[in-house]
Amino acid sequence: MTAKAKYIFVTGGVTSSLGKGIIAASLAKLLQAQGYRVTIQKLDPYINVDPGTLNPYEHGECYVTEDGAETDLDLGHYERFLNVPTSQANNVTTGRIYQSVIQKERRGEFLGKTVQVVPHITDEIKHRVQLLGKSGDYDIIITEIGGTVGDIESLPYIEAVRQLRWDLGEKNGLVIHLTLVPYLSAAGELKTKPTQHSVKTLMESGVQADILVCRTEHDLPKDLRRKLALFCNVREEAVIQSIDASTIYDVPNLMLEEGLDKVVLKKLGLKSSQPDITKWNQFLTRHKNPKSEITIGLIGKYVELQDSYKSILEAFIHAGAANEVKVTIESIHSEYINADNVKLKLGHLDGVLVAPGFGERGIEGKIDAVQYVRENNMPFFGICLGMQMAVIEFARNVLNIKDANSTEMNPNTSNPVIDLMADQKTITDKGGTMRLGSWDCDLKLGSAVRDIYKAESIKERHRHRYEFNGKYKAQMEAAGMVATGLNPETGLVEIVEVPSHPWFIGVQFHPEYKSTVANPHPLFVAFVKAALNFKKKKTSVRMAQN
Repeated sequence: MTAKAKYIFVTGGVTSSLGKGIIAASLAKLLQAQGYRVTIQKLDPYINVDPGTLNPYEHGECYVTEDGAETDLDLGHYERFLNVPTSQANNVTTGRIYQSVIQKERRGEFLGKTVQVVPHITDEIKHRVQLLGKSGDYDIIITEIGGTVGDIESLPYIEAVRQLRWDLGEKNGLVIHLTLVPYLSAAGELKTKPTQHSVKTLMESGVQADILVCRTEHDLPKDLRRKLALFCNVREEAVIQSIDASTIYDVPNLMLEEGLDKVVLKKLGLKSSQPDITKWNQFLTRHKNPKSEITIGLIGKYVELQDSYKSILEAFIHAGAANEVKVTIESIHSEYINADNVKLKLGHLDGVLVAPGFGERGIEGKIDAVQYVRENNMPFFGICLGMQMAVIEFARNVLNIKDANSTEMNPNTSNPVIDLMADQKTITDKGGTMRLGSWDCDLKLGSAVRDIYKAESIKERHRHRYEFNGKYKAQMEAAGMVATGLNPETGLVEIVEVPSHPWFIGVQFHPEYKSTVANPHPLFVAFVKAALNFKKKKTSVRMAQN
């Protein structure tokens, strides 16, 4: 392959949420399918050091990597498309950049110099951008720059790109600018002016786009592409249409049809071949042609914003395709569930997933939901806080410990069946201090999870401060809730099951982070299968009664 890594920078214009991450991931998929070693990194302009302290309502989920980085949710798309783990180096924020530069200044590394945005901040950005390329593990690095061209926060990143284009030399770097070509229904026309202004703004910062990817609701005619090429100083073949798709997993094929990969490789001086995306398209065929349909209740506190549970929703798509089942997700806010209405809200479902989260809001609704599905033999899947709610519910309603709780919700509870982890009790800082990243878990012989994973030991990703209180383990197991996954070093309970229930599993970790198109997560696959079986059983009982 190539001796020196090549760099592709993806910028955005006109408006946010155009899908830079999906375009970057789709391009990376096409390049990977031609034999190139590709990775993607995200540069975020906000001053938070990482997304771990951000509100899920505003920023969506916080995605966690194998090495424990709390990152932007776009890294989830990168992993799901490429089936390659990301790391700390794949997400950089302005907060991290400034933190690093300030620490260097305090250590005296800039003695005698005035520390400025140029060159010190831009040098740090350039250093972070090139870390992955210098590792020797990749042929092509795709760098997505968050925000929109023209934002004050993005200016140092755009300036760093300008300098890098010069430093890297011709054919070693290029810029893809993702923009919007809106359709005005009153005029019946697609309008190019927003794109022209966006490209002009980028050029004012000294950066010329090499390729335009135009988000649109309607096909871009040739005359409009010629106009964009003329006014934006790019070749006509480099004006790429990105039309709205029914699923994000269609985008690699749409980009293949548009020839984005060929244009990119030509500009980088690399050999182009026909990408082999056979397995990808097999997944798409199963996803789009389901043989059955089930409805899963997703019970959480942030259900108004789907990005808050992005990895869970995508894991259901992967697991649905594996089972040839359409998984319809019904989002249910836990604050509005109580003992009086729980049957009305959950009775029609084929399975329930109680989602992760933090804080006491909506907790009692989650506990009521767990009790209903446990007592009615409905498939249950609890993730992180969802597992903890299952433990509390079991303690209250089976062990009859009515004040059982978590010290997160009630620090003074007399029965803390969920408690703050020992190594968390002296920590005061909130950023990046939870139990994060990949940890070992041994699976109990004869357990459902051992059968599902087809393994004795697994590694899964975590993001939590509280844990199952081991003091209650013997009591719980004697009553029928079994700890079937344990950390081999600390004995921390990672998985609980109720063996007498058809499918009742709670996990302290986040399996959704590891689900990809190529490797759907086994727990989600098994849960979807259990929900389908539950639906079939309900249907047969109903038919027998009639």
